[in-house]
Amino acid sequence: MFDPMALSEINRVESGSDTVSILLHLQNVILRMIARGAGLGPTCSTLCQEVENILPGVTCSVLTVDLAGLLHPLAGPSLPEAYSQALDGVSVGPLAGSCGTAAYLKTDVVVTDIESDVRWQAFKHLALPHGLRACWSSPICDAEGHAIATFAFYYREVRGPTAFEYEVVANCVHLTQIAIDRHERVLEHQRRAFTDSLTGCPNRAAYHAALSKLENAPVGSWALFVLDLDNLKVVNDTFGHHAGDTLLQVAGERISKAVSPGRTFRVGGDEFAVILQAADDLRDLEATAENILRALSLSTDCGGHIIVPRATIGGAPFSQDDAGVESVRQNADFALYHAKETGRGGFVRYWAGLRSSMTRRMGAIRELSAALREDRVEPFYQPIFRLDTREIVGLEALCRMRIGDNIVSAAAFHEATADAQVATSLTERMMTLVAADLRRWLDLGIPFQHVGINVSSADLSGGAVGQVLNAALEREGVPIDHVILEVTETVYMGRGDQAIQEAIKALRADGIRIALDDFGTGFASLTHLLTVPVDIIKIDKLFVDHLEPDGVSVTIVEGLIRTAKKMGIRIVAEGIETEEQVDQLREIGCELGQGYIFSPAVDRDAATALLLEHGQGISQASAMPAKKSIERIAQPGDFAA
Repeated sequence: MFDPMALSEINRVESGSDTVSILLHLQNVILRMIARGAGLGPTCSTLCQEVENILPGVTCSVLTVDLAGLLHPLAGPSLPEAYSQALDGVSVGPLAGSCGTAAYLKTDVVVTDIESDVRWQAFKHLALPHGLRACWSSPICDAEGHAIATFAFYYREVRGPTAFEYEVVANCVHLTQIAIDRHERVLEHQRRAFTDSLTGCPNRAAYHAALSKLENAPVGSWALFVLDLDNLKVVNDTFGHHAGDTLLQVAGERISKAVSPGRTFRVGGDEFAVILQAADDLRDLEATAENILRALSLSTDCGGHIIVPRATIGGAPFSQDDAGVESVRQNADFALYHAKETGRGGFVRYWAGLRSSMTRRMGAIRELSAALREDRVEPFYQPIFRLDTREIVGLEALCRMRIGDNIVSAAAFHEATADAQVATSLTERMMTLVAADLRRWLDLGIPFQHVGINVSSADLSGGAVGQVLNAALEREGVPIDHVILEVTETVYMGRGDQAIQEAIKALRADGIRIALDDFGTGFASLTHLLTVPVDIIKIDKLFVDHLEPDGVSVTIVEGLIRTAKKMGIRIVAEGIETEEQVDQLREIGCELGQGYIFSPAVDRDAATALLLEHGQGISQASAMPAKKSIERIAQPGDFAA
């Protein structure tokens, strides 16, 4: 802060004094620059020029002193450039010329003859060729007494300072001290404004500033990584935010070391960005990403909990195809988004076709989000029949979206469900609508056992799907036994399968039944069901399509049915289209099925009509009063022929 007492010499009033007028002018010029936020270099250069105007026989210089005790030129507008450059990096000491010695001793050093003074012995060859014959330097110290700069007068003749020059320098030292103090405060403010307080990494503001400086960089001179920590939320939820904060600190430090001299930024909650410019890093982005993942993969103590940081990385180089910095940033984001969908814990490098694929996906997300807001999403129902009696024992709720007068199947907007928020919103909407339809059918006394609702990996990973289902059913007063959650084999055995399987176990422990859908399309086997059992297996249409007498498909399905029955698991065959397939399935012991041979997916009114016509035990049901509970006709647990 500026101390008025520090400039008492300038401020004293001597009417008619030229000295006071000169020094007041000097003060006003420099303090005005400081107040207006002029940079330290320009401010000190102006100070030197103003002093040289006052004292024509003097050449001024300001040097800074870094923490290592090295000198660096700050201002010296009238000194030869070669001379100033020669002083850059000189260490302070007792024989380091006038400035280096003044900073070392923290006192004024007056050298009246550079050529003969021992303190200039190692430096006089730099000064004398430029006509610099004498030098007087004053140290500038901070509040703790450390020398942070020097202010010097050079003379072109052998001499020392005059009394008036002493007065000028005293005030110049104070003005320079004020300018440096303000500069340090500005730097500290900028450091705080551009530094993430938790990790110490540059923050989002610094990230955007760094990117803006790359606008005119040549093609191929830099690349961008964006990185998400995959397990921060789990750590926060499980061990608390202190452990999560420690995880972020460890991650920031490890990423920074792995990519140095690349710059690492923390740009969001669990998101980091890395700007790479080193030739070795740019030559092999995959290897650089692998270095990051390897550095992160070591376990660490986070608040007393041993945690292995996990991350996913998307990367994009600045190539000839890119319009600019924003294009590269979007490409890296697209790559990260794709990496998280296809293989968390790895690296994806952007390629040309990825943008169009992601743009299409974003469009699907926007369309589905709009449909959810506008109540244009509704369930269609495909019945599940007993193969022998052709009675409906259950239904599968399939998502449909209305666009004008058209009904769009889930396949058309499946890509949108890759977004976790959209996927969970869709599931919540479907559960609400299905619960209302179930209440209607129960009130009509229609006999059925259950409705299956498909859930995604996002639903299971979020951990709230059971609560959402129970809330929807409680609002309508529907027993939970009338709902089965269907999980595709891809979700069941996908990446992060351990977390998914734990979620399935928790749902079953809460009394919610689980069906494994599309069985046979992935890598699940009956051995997996020993550790994570389900209640129903739905055999994929692929096997049904290839049913042939004495064929491999028949053998597989027959063995599956026999084994599943012993495990207490019900079997449903999907995609049945011919009577021949019905007969073959019945012969090998399959009791339940769904497919076009019976009915496609239909809206709630058509489903109601089908249930009224083909519901299990419908002949008995027709004699019962309306609004009689279905439990009186067919118990949900009876899911059998």
